[in-house]
Amino acid sequence: MIHGFIKGAASLVAGLGVTIRAFFQPVVTCQYPREVVTISPRFRGHTKLIADAENPERNKCTACGICVKGCPSGSIKKVEGEKKEGEKRKTATEYLLDYTTCSQCGICVEVCPFDALAFSRDYNSAGYKREDFHYDLVKELKRGNRA
Repeated sequence: MIHGFIKGAASLVAGLGVTIRAFFQPVVTCQYPREVVTISPRFRGHTKLIADAENPERNKCTACGICVKGCPSGSIKKVEGEKKEGEKRKTATEYLLDYTTCSQCGICVEVCPFDALAFSRDYNSAGYKREDFHYDLVKELKRGNRA
């Protein structure tokens, strides 16, 4: 019986030691949204299209469809493109992503032969319905270029 009491008291002292040490450490709470959260460099948001270096109004995607075939979740619903007059290659005109089913595996980013896809830094997505997370990445890129 005394052995159990001593063991319990030692456990209590050890627990209080952890609590007292934590009490004197600095606070790590971020006062969101007044403070900006620092994001890890390897953070994976939804995928995004990358603008062409020569013409920032155009994206690098050629609508080849390799990302659609490689996506294990079937999150990339539609990729369409057209060859505009005076251009050498097709350019994506519609790229539909259903982020609600995306597993963020990164296969689409890895298999893209033109390095047209990357992960966004968007950590602040919020919505009331699933359709709020259905993105047209071509429109998202154009919206980002205007901002």
